[in-house]
Amino acid sequence: MTSNTLVTLGDVRVLSCAPEGPLLDGESAALDLIGDALGQEAQLVAVPVERIADEFFRLRSGVAGAVVQKFATYRLRLAVVGDISRHVAGSTALRDFVYESNQGRQLWFLAGSGELDDRLRR
Repeated sequence: MTSNTLVTLGDVRVLSCAPEGPLLDGESAALDLIGDALGQEAQLVAVPVERIADEFFRLRSGVAGAVVQKFATYRLRLAVVGDISRHVAGSTALRDFVYESNQGRQLWFLAGSGELDDRLRR
């Protein structure tokens, strides 16, 4: 059992996932996190990059799209927290996806928890 912690940043209830635990590698893993988040009435799930499967960052795999769609369906936001530079360096499509995602509110890619805190307190 991993320990996910509910915190409030600004006025947003955030389920902050521990760095150790099952990988977010598809719809089933997304539904597990969504269930935990809904059970704690979270509005956003912050997942450390260590918990994100490499396939998520290969857009052709469809993993990112499936995961993000599940979160959107349940009206939950997702933040990937940590250094993804090695993934972005190898893919123009991923770099564009990250840029566009960070312009919206559904999915954010953030360098650290301080950046999440700053965004939510604005």
